[in-house]
Amino acid sequence: MVDQRIKFRHLQTFVEVARQKSVIRASEILHVSQPAVTKTIRELEEILGVSLFDREGRGIRISRYGEIFLRHAGATMTALRQAVDSVSQEAGRAGPPVRIGALPTVSVRIMPKAMDGFLAEKTGSPVKIVTGENAVLLEQLRVGDLDLVVGRLAAPEKMAGFSFEHLYSEKVRFVVRADHPLLGEGVSVFERLHEFPVLMPTRQSVIGPVVEQFLIANGVSALPIRIETVSDAFGRAYLRTSDAVWIISEGVVAADIADGILAILPVDTGDTSGPVGLTVRADTQPSLPLALLMQAIRETANDLLSEPTGQNGRPT
Repeated sequence: MVDQRIKFRHLQTFVEVARQKSVIRASEILHVSQPAVTKTIRELEEILGVSLFDREGRGIRISRYGEIFLRHAGATMTALRQAVDSVSQEAGRAGPPVRIGALPTVSVRIMPKAMDGFLAEKTGSPVKIVTGENAVLLEQLRVGDLDLVVGRLAAPEKMAGFSFEHLYSEKVRFVVRADHPLLGEGVSVFERLHEFPVLMPTRQSVIGPVVEQFLIANGVSALPIRIETVSDAFGRAYLRTSDAVWIISEGVVAADIADGILAILPVDTGDTSGPVGLTVRADTQPSLPLALLMQAIRETANDLLSEPTGQNGRPT
């Protein structure tokens, strides 16, 4: 039986502090005082008999017990939010909202067509699609702010409490503007890479460590001009006006390559291939609209895999 001393405010405050990793920021979002947030967390810890947060320098981090409790507290908050949404949407004759986190590669390559398929179902559900780094999206999924994350499979330690469905695998590519000097015959990309600005995924991104290891394995230990970014808009704009090299998941630039605006450098990146798929919380069942959108994403991915490709990754 659930301890009746645990109230909604305990769960709400705990989830917000876990999400913000800050009592101050949580108090601002919840519109209560900082001492009130601290008191609520202490009450919850006393009820549970464990510490949910540990001090880390001048900040805090969630404890091992807090991680365990967050999985269930987040699911509880999500279930309650869905219950309220279901009643509200039924009263308004609209479907429950669908909130999706998509990595840039999926936002460009998969979501537009999948969204067309979903809208054809006429569920009436409002849809929210956000992009960002994988770690941020997974955190939002864990606390119930998102219902689904579509992108690369995260590291095993990040997948606790989640379920992953594989759709397809994707490589990292070295991309440049169509008339770049490194596209010449007989040019060694790795020997000359240091001569150009290099756009890299951030170290916190899913492909960040993959790219770092790949470069080191090919004798590139340091880059004089290195720009870390997860902005595909910046990457496209910068490549058009510079000699920069962009190391990015192929899905992000597939259309640009097909149109001849960008080109892939002759680098064998087979070792960078990784699974792309659907990540959901393991302890919740998707609503009907979410299930329909997930199916639309699956069908779009299957269509993508069935497209024949020629040299340089272009559809034929």
